[in-house]
Formats: sequence, C-alpha cells, structure tokens
Amino acid sequence: MLTSYTADQIRAAEQALMARLPGGTLMQRAAAGLATACAGLLGSVYGSRVVLLVGSGDNGGDALYAGARLARRGAAVEAVPAGSRTHQAGLAAFREAGGRIGEAAALDRADLVVDGLVGIGATGALREPYAALAKRANAGPGLVVAVDVPSGVEASTGRVEGAAVRAHLTVTMGAYKTGLLVDPGAEHAGRVELVDIGLAPHLPPPDATALTRDDVRRLLPRPGAESDKYRRGVVGVAAGSDLYTGAAVLAVGGALRAGAGMVRYAGPPGPAAQVRARWPEAVITELAEPSIAGVGRVQAWVLGPGLGTGDRARELVGRVLASDVPVLVDADGLNLVAKEPGLLRRGAPVLITPHAGELARLTGAGRDEIEADRLAHARRAAAELGVTVLLKGSTTVVAGEGVPARVNTTGTPWLATGGTGDVLSGIAGALLAQGLSCHDAGSCGAYLHGLAGRGAADGAPLAAADVVAAVPSAIREIALDHRSELPN
Repeated sequence: MLTSYTADQIRAAEQALMARLPGGTLMQRAAAGLATACAGLLGSVYGSRVVLLVGSGDNGGDALYAGARLARRGAAVEAVPAGSRTHQAGLAAFREAGGRIGEAAALDRADLVVDGLVGIGATGALREPYAALAKRANAGPGLVVAVDVPSGVEASTGRVEGAAVRAHLTVTMGAYKTGLLVDPGAEHAGRVELVDIGLAPHLPPPDATALTRDDVRRLLPRPGAESDKYRRGVVGVAAGSDLYTGAAVLAVGGALRAGAGMVRYAGPPGPAAQVRARWPEAVITELAEPSIAGVGRVQAWVLGPGLGTGDRARELVGRVLASDVPVLVDADGLNLVAKEPGLLRRGAPVLITPHAGELARLTGAGRDEIEADRLAHARRAAAELGVTVLLKGSTTVVAGEGVPARVNTTGTPWLATGGTGDVLSGIAGALLAQGLSCHDAGSCGAYLHGLAGRGAADGAPLAAADVVAAVPSAIREIALDHRSELPN
C-alpha cells in the first residue's frame, strides 16, 4: 500500500533521523537522488542547459548540490536565486563545480529546470518573485523537475491558491506527501519519483493511503469450490425512473460484471423492462408502490441512480435506509437525503458516492471549496454524517471514521461522461454485498472502475456501457498480475 504524510509528519521524522546522523547527510542523500532523476530525464547530461530556481530553504540547498553534480558531468548549470538568503554550503559546492549565477531569462532557453523555490512547509499563494518565476518556468521550453513538491502546491493537502509550478517530474524525499496524490496538487506534480533517504523507521501512521494492485487483488472476493449465487453476494438495486431508465441498466450492469452472485432490481415498469431486456440475469421486481417488502433477501443495496426526487422516490429511499443491510447511496438518493440527513443515521453501514456538487448540498460547503481541498471535506462529511464518503472527481477519495483516507490512483479523464457514476455504484454495491466493508468496497470499486475506464478508453472517448463491458477485463488483469508472480 502506498502511504503519504503531511508536512508536519515529514518534518518530525526528519528531525528524528537527523539527530542520529552527521550534519548534512540527509541533504546529500536527497541531492544524489535528485541529480540521478534529472540525469535520467535529460538522457544526455553533457552539454545540456540546466537552470536551478533556488529559494531560501533546504529545497534550494538540495537543488544547488544536485546542480553541482550535474555540472561535474558536463552540464551548463545556472542558478537563479529567489530568496532573501541562499544555502551557503550548497552555493559554495555549486560554484566549485563550475555552476554560475544567472537571471530569470535563462529559463527561456533551458533544457531542464529544477524547482527548489519553496519547501514542504509553505502554504498559501506564492509571493513575488516566486510566482513570476513559476509562471516563466511553466511557459519555457525546458522539462521541469520539482524538489519534494511543486512550488505553490501545499504538501499536506494538494491545495493550489495561485501560481504554481507544473512539473513533468516531482522527486520527493523520504516519503510521499499527501498533496502529491490529490488534485489539484497531483495535476501539478506530474510523475512522482520517491528517493529513499532512510526516513521510513521514523514515520508515524500515514495521513492517507492509496491501494496498489496487490492490495486490490488481496481484497477482492473470489468464489470458492462451495460457492453458490447466494454465498457470492446478493445486491439489490433501487434505481431508475421513467425519465432515467439508463441509470438502472448501468447500475445493474456494474453489479453483475463486478461479481455479484445475484442482482435483484426493484423499480418502476419502464426501467424494469429495460433492465430485463439488457440483463436477463437480473431478478426483476416491478414496484407498483414504493415498498421493498416483496423484493426478497439482499445483502446490500444500491440506492439512488436516476431515481428522481418526487414523493415516491423519497418514500423508497426511506424504506431502503430503514433496512438492516449496508446501503450505497448515490445521485438522486443523495439529493433526497440532503433534505433529511437524519435518514443516514442508521444501525447498518452507509457508503455515499457524491461528486463535489452533491457533497456541497449535503454539507453546505461551497463546491469550489470542496474541489480545492477534497480530502478535508470528505473527512469532515464522513465525521458529520456518520458514513463512509467516496468523493468522485479528478481525484477520487474515500474517507471514513477511524481509518486513513484512501486516494484512488486509477482512472482517465474520459470517465467524465454521463452514466459512469452509475456503473461505479453498481461495482461498489456488488463488493458490499460480497462482504467488503464500506471503506474497502469504495476503495476497490473506485480502483476497478478507473482501471476499466482506462481499458475501455484506450486514449479515445468512451460511453458508460463501455466501462461496464471492461470490468471483467480489469478484474482479470489484476488476477493475471498475481499469476505472473507465481513460481514456474
């Protein structure tokens, strides 16, 4: 599992490690890793033009020492000091290696720019001249390498409040910073490369985590020799309306493709006919009244996609939430419980899957505020509402009480199209019915959904039905990774 930490956690670990090492050791380790990463990005170091953006802190020192290493390998390296002071030992080493002090105009002809303007403790918008240098580096021709975090990105949260460096590569020291995993920070970070400086034994429990493929493989339910359709999980889907028949079809499809042993669909005649035509495997209950009494036993519910927000939908939402099994609430279900948040206070687990606008209606926070600090708002909503929150968006995060938040690392911008959220609800609902906790079902569901989206898109537009079709391939891909690791 990939783990990430706040700036305060990293600094405390660094202090504990530095107390056991000779002075300057950590900076030399960081500079060596940074120089190696820069050389790899350049391909050929000799004769290349490298510009260092050097602030007052340790990141500026890392950049200077790395620049000295590149200069000794034949690069023409210029440093542009931006802070009120410069790391003196690093500057001396840089000059001794042949590095020169330059001006901002050097950015316009650089092959590589090393961003050492500010460190992980910086918050808020960049001040001048840092902001102007960040903009000029972004506009220049050179590849940009950020030291630890791109300047202008808050290391602990991923917030960006003004100009910020957009890196092709971020070389982060010791451990991942949470802001590198969560948008908008993740978007500015580019590819992230971790340099081991010996910090691991001194790190506390993580601030946030991200599932790897190995983690998902271990968590995904698999049928055994004695499995039958009931033991593999029965998921109920209360979704769709005469206006939004497709939502029911997509949610049921997501649940079936994600491995549910049985899917029981409950809804009006219009969407029921569409589900029956597309998914003959599903057990259909046409609801003349908003009651689930005749649906049969289920082990989890998917509630809300395309349901509408009228009185019948409101009553159905109340009936499902009054049941004693886990419930995933999405879309119109969320719009209804936003008017009556007390419906979410129940004995059985609840997983909600809002986008930023839906979470705004649930919590009263502004949509832009949520987009700017996704982790904080997902955590706050989980605590206030007593549920697990899967916040969809450019970075999907899953937050619950008493567990580290999880950040999803799969997906593609092509998933930003109508109906894909209904598919995600079906996938995660199937995992709930198969016995996963809300935290694990949400995290694994988001991972599979993102992996299926990548496979379905393959660099081109997709439709939600394409994602449904790609779910088995995503599961197979995870299983095949496991086979490749087995001995011959």
